Amino acid sequence: MEYNKLPYSYNEQADKLLSKGLLADKQQIIDRLKRVSYFRLNAYFYPFKDKTTRNFKYPINLDKIWKHYTFDRQLRLIVLDAVERVEVAIRSQLLHIFAHRYGTFGYLHEENLPFINSYSEDGYNNWISSLKNETIRSREDFIRHFRNKYGDSHDFPPVWTLAEIMSYGDMLRFFNGVENDIRQEIAAEYEVSDKVLASWLKAIGAVRNICAHHGRLFNKRLGVKPLLPHIKRFPEWHEPFTIDKSKVVSVLTILKYMLDIVAPTSSWSQRFIKLMDDYGDIPQHWMGFPDNWKEHELWKDL
Repeated sequence: MEYNKLPYSYNEQADKLLSKGLLADKQQIIDRLKRVSYFRLNAYFYPFKDKTTRNFKYPINLDKIWKHYTFDRQLRLIVLDAVERVEVAIRSQLLHIFAHRYGTFGYLHEENLPFINSYSEDGYNNWISSLKNETIRSREDFIRHFRNKYGDSHDFPPVWTLAEIMSYGDMLRFFNGVENDIRQEIAAEYEVSDKVLASWLKAIGAVRNICAHHGRLFNKRLGVKPLLPHIKRFPEWHEPFTIDKSKVVSVLTILKYMLDIVAPTSSWSQRFIKLMDDYGDIPQHWMGFPDNWKEHELWKDL
């Protein structure tokens, strides 16, 4: 079917929203639409709309929906802060262990990454090609210095410098590609299995992408669901309720848990709690948090 919709002016968009039951001054709507597109805001209108008529279920004030938008924006910023700390820690551990086992350029030998082809037929070559492109594009001083001084003998930099230019996806492929005992050594820092940690990193990466592209996060159902530690060995992950793996509560709890290990003096948890308290009228169950979420074993220390 041919797509034949035409763009609306700000004035027409505002009239459309008013006709659907949005309560606001028309100029206020236009001012907001100039800052945030209709299409983007529509994701925040959706929970309040009738699925059949596409009108609002009841007259609703724009300020209430705008508050959901600003909460989600601040949530993304605080999530990115936590992801950065966790990502840097994982990269550091991975590159350190690998370099000491296989040497400065050990990653250039496919046999040192025995599982990197597990997810695609040509996984290693694709990974190396991606690293090469990142190296070529990089404008970092340490990459320029290496090129100028050692470029006549080496096409790629030492493995430990890769931590600074490698994408999250390439880091994840690196983690999944190394020997089991390397993954297990890193996972031991977080007192979970390497399988659980791998699932955490994959889920964190998916949420990271949402945040980096300014997508809706707080009430999104996650396409990549993390594993939770088994209830028999780790009952604290399941008391007084089991975390919903399909909601953002799962990744937030994982980030909080990992930050307690990576950065125990960080104020991240307190800042997150303050954000939740400041926006106490936002339906927290949309994020997967039940009413008693602060009583959960992994959150109650706050």
